[in-house]
Amino acid sequence: MSYEFILRLIGMMIFILLGAMVGIDLAEALNLPPEASALIFTLMGALGGLIITPWITTYPARSARRIIVQMPAETLVTSMFGLIFGMAVAAMFAWPLSLLPDPFGQILPTIAAAVIAYISVSIFSLRASDVFTLFGGLIRARPDMLSRMAGATTAAEVLLDTSVIIDGRILDISQTGFIRGTLLVPRFVLNELQHVADSADMLRRNRGKRGLEILGELQQHSRTPVRIIDDDIAGTNEVDEKLVVLAQQLGVPVMTNDFNLNRVAELQGVSVLNINELANALKAIFLPGETMDIHIVMEGRETDQGVGYLDDGTMVVVEDGKRYMDRTIPVLITRYIVTNAGRMYFAQPSEGSLRR
Repeated sequence: MSYEFILRLIGMMIFILLGAMVGIDLAEALNLPPEASALIFTLMGALGGLIITPWITTYPARSARRIIVQMPAETLVTSMFGLIFGMAVAAMFAWPLSLLPDPFGQILPTIAAAVIAYISVSIFSLRASDVFTLFGGLIRARPDMLSRMAGATTAAEVLLDTSVIIDGRILDISQTGFIRGTLLVPRFVLNELQHVADSADMLRRNRGKRGLEILGELQQHSRTPVRIIDDDIAGTNEVDEKLVVLAQQLGVPVMTNDFNLNRVAELQGVSVLNINELANALKAIFLPGETMDIHIVMEGRETDQGVGYLDDGTMVVVEDGKRYMDRTIPVLITRYIVTNAGRMYFAQPSEGSLRR
């Protein structure tokens, strides 16, 4: 039996009692016997309780939970301080306002408390960074306090874009346990994957299907929680623009392989986690003077050059390597350069290969 169903039953019982009481009170006005009026309003209360209860209990609770989960820790903490401050100020005005003649003395204290609390929470949440700066000395002196406040921060959450899901390497990374927190997949990204999977172009269709399969495996086998979120951004149909705006609203980074999205997000102050940059950072580094075995697979641009690749895809250009085509030879690293695609090594056949 689900939690929502139990709440529906409780709400139905409460509305049944209210319906019976209202039916008895209105029996004379409706010119009906009290029993008949009570029965009618009891049935109406039972039906109303089943329908209305989720809208006043579970649905608001889910919305509040989603907002709290997505809210940055500093905003949540400062909002709580703002609420406490607002209620304290409202308490100071409550007694003078209660001395006013009725009905103002009964209504104004409640209205003032609500308005002051709302204004205080709004100000504290909008200036959250300034509040943390103001109390920075206290927080630095008590790092354990900061850890407790940031325990539920969404900074550990990461938004995934379409390219990084289709790429597939996020599945392997998530299974290693290096990513902490939650991987967030917006509904509009899921819709774009579905749109790509339904494309008439076979290549795009295969990419879309692969993305959906990767997402399914992420949900089933990833050591990192994966959550589909329904947050949407009005006013634009561009997925990349929605991702950037949503990341700004949630205060979380975006994980992508898209170079253009990477640059646009960085220009707007959004943190970006680029898997290509991570892959380049994890590639083995060889220094000039070190040796390795390389399989020559193609000719280079220059005369007599041969080209091979390491297991991670790094290109190695071998001088005088053309004659070793389709062979694996030991080479000596002479230099390397760093490009946008990663490192590229230059080498020459070592003495061992020359004797072959």
